[in-house]
Parts: sequence; structure tokens; C-alpha cells
Amino acid sequence: MLGLDADALADLHAPDAVFEFPLLAPNRPERYVGREEIRAGFRAVWSAAPVRVNRIERVSLNQSTDPEVIIAEQLAHATHTGTGAEISLPSLLMLRVRAGSIVHVRDYSDALRSALELGRLADMINSLTPGADRNAH
Repeated sequence: MLGLDADALADLHAPDAVFEFPLLAPNRPERYVGREEIRAGFRAVWSAAPVRVNRIERVSLNQSTDPEVIIAEQLAHATHTGTGAEISLPSLLMLRVRAGSIVHVRDYSDALRSALELGRLADMINSLTPGADRNAH
């Protein structure tokens, strides 16, 4: 994630992996299905994001009673490339890893904080109109 490299991220996933966003995040789909959709989705999102990620702080890393499941809380420290402002974006990831590949991710990112920090809060609010297509990118 440091380099916002969609290819590197996608290559960590199994060909049939699922990457989900359970929390409401306008202009982002609820899920990507398959490595290539993960690659394309993150490439589109990251190419439009006005940020440079400087470091990822691991807040906590936990295993569950299921040995395939890892729960990671992290904080991405970044610079807004348009303003130079330093921002911090929290997230919680639940990952299922099997045979060395990620097969399922549930990404609980704080989309509201991200929109606020990136100066896109008004756009986010406007996208919440009834009937808006949440899966549009």
C-alpha cells in the first residue's frame, strides 16, 4: 500500500479472492470479486486519490480462533499531494489467508474521515442521494 501499487496488492490475492467494504462508502463498490477486479478497482481508486502514503502504522495484529483469519488495525500516514497536509487514515482489516494467498478481506475503513481529510466531504454527501448507485466508480 505504501506505493499505492495495485498490481502488488492484487498479486497477494488468490485468483478468486473477495475484497469487501462492509461500511457505507459512496462511489466505491461493496466488493471486488477476483484478483483482476481487485487490481482494476484499486488501480482506479488509487490513481484518483490525491495522497502519497508515507508509512503504515500497525496498531494491532491479532489472530482469531480460526487459524486462517488475521485481524489487523492500522493507521496510514499520508500527505495530501494537493495541499501538503499530513493526514492519518484508520482502518481495520479482517483477512483470510490460505496456502499463502489472501482469499477474503473485509476492509472497515473510515470513509467519512477519508473524505474529510481529502477535502471531498461535500462530494461524499452529495453522492448519498436516494437511489444513487453505490457501486459506481
